[in-house]
Amino acid sequence: MRKKPSGTLLAKTAHQVEREFRILRALEDTDVPVPKVYILCEDPDVIGTAFYIMEFLDGRIITENHIPHVTPEHRLEMWRDAIRTLVKLHHVDYRHYGLGDFGKSSGFYDRQIKTFTKIAKAQAIVVDVATGEPVGDVPHMSAMLAFFKTGQPRDLSTLVHGDYKIDNLVFHKTEPRVIGILDWELATVGHPLSDFANLMGPFPVNGISKTFEFIPGAYPGLPTLEQCIEWYKSSGYNVSRDLAWGRSFYLFRGCVNMQGIAARYARRQASSANAKEFSANRMKHAEEVWRTMQHLQRQHQNATNANL
Repeated sequence: MRKKPSGTLLAKTAHQVEREFRILRALEDTDVPVPKVYILCEDPDVIGTAFYIMEFLDGRIITENHIPHVTPEHRLEMWRDAIRTLVKLHHVDYRHYGLGDFGKSSGFYDRQIKTFTKIAKAQAIVVDVATGEPVGDVPHMSAMLAFFKTGQPRDLSTLVHGDYKIDNLVFHKTEPRVIGILDWELATVGHPLSDFANLMGPFPVNGISKTFEFIPGAYPGLPTLEQCIEWYKSSGYNVSRDLAWGRSFYLFRGCVNMQGIAARYARRQASSANAKEFSANRMKHAEEVWRTMQHLQRQHQNATNANL
């Protein structure tokens, strides 16, 4: 069962189980691996909020991006199939499957910037119920937004998952292949770069990696960023020029999401056991993100100049 959390939601765009149900139902007739959905209940009198029931997929949900406890050969193929599966999603003719009104076909990043800016402002003024202190703004937000106004990728339109990453995939119990994609609450019609950049989150920027495993050559079987870009070319979109810009926006979105955890913790609505720790570390994290984004900005400018 998938349901909305209890209490008042800060963002209307979050936890939209109705949209999840709709896209999962539409994708059942495509080659995109998704769980079958059975029924949607929008009556809040039943359990207190909207929910839907879906099929149980008997496979592996792997929470670590470097996919431990498998052979290097399987690790490489699992990452390859994650990208192969993403290409399948981005190839879906969403209008043919009744999703023509699932999102606007242009201006995706402009809308995303506007939406996340609005969400960040709302979250910043949330007051902690115990201390009376506001959550506060995302550090360097004005500078981040100034960068996003320059060098945006050209408009493209596909179905996008919205949070495509390894731990939102279900892998076969023994084979290195994806049997299902979960957590569709942010799905829409949008720019395919957003999904690819999200999946590339663990990979180093300018040699700087959050985890040892993703330093090239450190963990047998993990692909390089360049391999992933090459695999994704089967989608018809070469993301090389746009990836630094897309990864910057991914990092910005992550800062806003971390601020959101802090806001939910301030209201004592956070479901995660680590919410307090996330809240305490959000400012330090944002400072690290800003330094990383500065590297990405230089990469983006270099890629842009190389294509002039």
